[in-house]
Amino acid sequence: MAVLRFDEAKEARMRGFFESLSEKDQRRYAALQADQLGHGGIVYVAEVLGCSVQTIGRGIDELDQLPDDPASGRVRRPGGGRKKRLRPALRRKTT
Repeated sequence: MAVLRFDEAKEARMRGFFESLSEKDQRRYAALQADQLGHGGIVYVAEVLGCSVQTIGRGIDELDQLPDDPASGRVRRPGGGRKKRLRPALRRKTT
């Protein structure tokens, strides 16, 4: 069974919308699109949107856990992202 494919104009609109979303919303949007297509949808959507299959897999997992979303109101999960410095770096005076 072949995967339903979108025309080039729709793919371009999907990419434009995808790029306007936050990191978390990109994963979830890609997961929804892949789920709608059924078998082979994950690989096809990953190619169209330029994201990895693992990213879509994470999005699917997040959608399954939506009622208990640990990242509700956030872009990243608590503890995610770059860690803060413990103290500011010392600057040398240049004269």
